[in-house]
Amino acid sequence: MTKYAYYPGCSLHSVAKEYDLSMKAVCRALGIDLIEIPDWICCGSSPAHTTSHLLSLALPISNCIWAENQGLDIIAPCASCFSRLKIANLEIKKDGKIRQKVNRIIEEEYKGTVDILNPLQLFNRMDMHGEIKNLVKIDMSGIKVACYYGCLLSRPGDIAGEDDCEHPKKMDQIITTIGASTCDWQCKTECCGASLAITQPKVAFRLVCEVLNSAMENGADCIAVACPLCQSNLDMRQSEVSDHLGKDIHLPVVYFTQLIGLAIGINQEALGLKHLITAPFSLFEEKCNLSMAIAKG
Repeated sequence: MTKYAYYPGCSLHSVAKEYDLSMKAVCRALGIDLIEIPDWICCGSSPAHTTSHLLSLALPISNCIWAENQGLDIIAPCASCFSRLKIANLEIKKDGKIRQKVNRIIEEEYKGTVDILNPLQLFNRMDMHGEIKNLVKIDMSGIKVACYYGCLLSRPGDIAGEDDCEHPKKMDQIITTIGASTCDWQCKTECCGASLAITQPKVAFRLVCEVLNSAMENGADCIAVACPLCQSNLDMRQSEVSDHLGKDIHLPVVYFTQLIGLAIGINQEALGLKHLITAPFSLFEEKCNLSMAIAKG
């Protein structure tokens, strides 16, 4: 069994519980052991790097110490957490003076030997596609998915580790591996507004409208995401968007791990589907005969 250190961050223990559930369930099925970092702390997300550069490094690196001591790489599902841990880790590796300052702050010696991965990178490693394909039990061919990467999973390209930050393919490849089809659409890396939903709600609403409308116009049955903020923004505002656009927008916004889980026959409860605001059940029942398939499993 392959082992990784697991950094859930604040959101996966709260508003993105379904991402946490589905991530762990899929990894168990694939023989991946996720070991949650003991006593992890907030990575700083958006506030830290706008307040103090050293703070924005010390908070993420505090979470990397345990993983380095265990000889494990880190899986960070939240796109914002992934970005902050990755940026801090890369800076520590290339700048010895900064590393010394951060080590003094955290009062431990971090060498920078850990690699930071998001789940898309994990499931695109080595022969993982083959392992996923071998586990598929449900016919997902009736589902057309708009793969939504948002801002942080592919940018900046040299930090995120994405070959083409404007046209990433990792999620699309996973979705086609489970048998579903994907949309060729123009908003896959556009911003959803992220935390502007709180500080600048009108700006965020306009961006959400653009993303949802584009997905719908390109024939998507649902939107797949890998970021808690993206999921929240796109899921909870669909009623407002429908009123604004004058047409019914009903697009389940599911984590891509939930789609993998459904395809390989994991129970709906274990994937946290009930936590989604825009219910996906009728879609999967109609397109995949999914409820019957799960009942049989």
